[in-house]
Amino acid sequence: MNITFAGNKINLLGTQVKKGDKAEAFTATKNDLSDFNSEDLKGKLVVYSVAPSLDTSVCALQAKKFNKDALELSDDIVIVTITEDLPFAQQRFCSNEDIKNLEMVSDYKEREFGYKYGFLIDELKLLTRGVVIVDREGIIQYVEYVPEVTNEVDFDKALEEVKKLI
Repeated sequence: MNITFAGNKINLLGTQVKKGDKAEAFTATKNDLSDFNSEDLKGKLVVYSVAPSLDTSVCALQAKKFNKDALELSDDIVIVTITEDLPFAQQRFCSNEDIKNLEMVSDYKEREFGYKYGFLIDELKLLTRGVVIVDREGIIQYVEYVPEVTNEVDFDKALEEVKKLI
């Protein structure tokens, strides 16, 4: 998979996931420093919105867009934004941007999500940009690894895929 960051080729660590794969369990850190466990979301439709850092305009837009669109979706959909930002920075961002409809988690400690889902950028130790949608049975139904990290995810395509699964 060829992915670039600001035009420069990057290498992703871990194994890239694809549609039809079983979603691997992982842990991350919530904004209150408690553990996030993906297993707690079993039986729900989960959208993982993956971004490098909320301190960039494209990442901020991605979180805000999914937060807004979450209001229009079913109650059993969980949108999880996952970045390498520290939980304190994520909490500040959510407070400043009035983000309440998605779960914000950090992969900074063990980088378990980054490795298990193949989103960890080797050179930067940040997550590459993308989306992973997991159905209620724990099977990945949609994956996007954005070819140029500084570009936006395909919001329309991701939301179209979610609506098919509702």
